[in-house]
This record gives sequence, structure tokens and C-alpha cells, in this order.
Amino acid sequence: MGKIFSHMTMSLDGYIADPNDQVGELFDWYNAGKVKVPSASADISFQVDEKSAEVLHELTANVGALVSGRRLFDVAKGWNDNHPVGAPVVVVTHNPPVDAAKAFPKTTFIAGVGPAIARAREIAGEKNITIASANIIQQALKLGLVDEVCISLVPVLFGEGISYFSKLDDGHKMLEDPVVVQGRRALHLRYKVRR
Repeated sequence: MGKIFSHMTMSLDGYIADPNDQVGELFDWYNAGKVKVPSASADISFQVDEKSAEVLHELTANVGALVSGRRLFDVAKGWNDNHPVGAPVVVVTHNPPVDAAKAFPKTTFIAGVGPAIARAREIAGEKNITIASANIIQQALKLGLVDEVCISLVPVLFGEGISYFSKLDDGHKMLEDPVVVQGRRALHLRYKVRR
């Protein structure tokens, strides 16, 4: 069975987007180098430094399902039913789009984080599951479903916005020492979650 991890790009002060869901300079590292990294989406590729290319490969090569929240799904317009990671998407929501089956045939909509992760496991098989949503990662951590937290930390201060982690209802969550990779315009951090 693959692992369950989260990967988000975050500002130095802990935000993954500004108050209007805009990422601003957070994604500058995706075009800060000379190594071309294609994605599953024909119109999206990245030009990163060598170390960041290795990180992207590690984070995307073995993903069998991606779990997202409805808010991110809407902001990204459902990735046109073809997320750049190339894996099926499971959206946690109580209100799927009216035309979900027709407009997003490769996307699964499920109420509740636990059931969504269970469905993602079925879809992914032996591959990894990545969580791409701040709210969903917080709930999955609370449920003890996360193996690793990955952050690409970017040298920018937002001052306000949508935080990667906000209040954790169960208090502190201990992580192991980080694996650190210095990229251009991003410091890539990976933390195993302590059990």
C-alpha cells in the first residue's frame, strides 16, 4: 500500500494563497530553472532547477489518487478533469456539481474526509495518495490518516490569506526531523508524521 502525503507550496509566514485564493509569487519556483518537467496536462509544464525537478518527480511519479476539497476544485475549475499529477481526483464535498458525472467523469465526489481517503485508497491501489487542500489535510491529520507532510517553502511573506495549517483541534502534532532539499526559489521540506 502506498503512503498518504500532502504537498503544498507555502509562503514563509504559512499561507498557501492570499485572501482571494490567488497564489501570487508562490508558484514562481515552477519556472525558476532550466529543467523541463512535463505534467499529465498537455498545456502545463514546469521549468525548475535540478533539485526541484528531483523533488517534483518524487512527489508525482507514483501518485494513484489525489484528494482535494471542493473549494480548490472550484478555484481550479476541476482541472478540466485532468489534474497535472495525472491521477484521478477525489473531491471531499457534500454538494457535488449538478453535472458532475457528465462534466467530470474521472472525478469522484464523496462526503467526508475518511470515506474520501478510503475511496482514494481503492483507486490508488499500491500507489501513493496526495492531499492537495489545507482544510482536508488538517482533517486527515486529526483522523491519523497522513504519513508525510511536504512543503515547498517560498521566500515571500503574504501577511494574510489562507493558511496551510490553522488551529489543530487535538493540539500539537509531532513530526519527524525534515528531509531538506534546497531548490531555486523554494526550500523543499518533507516530514514524516509521528505515530
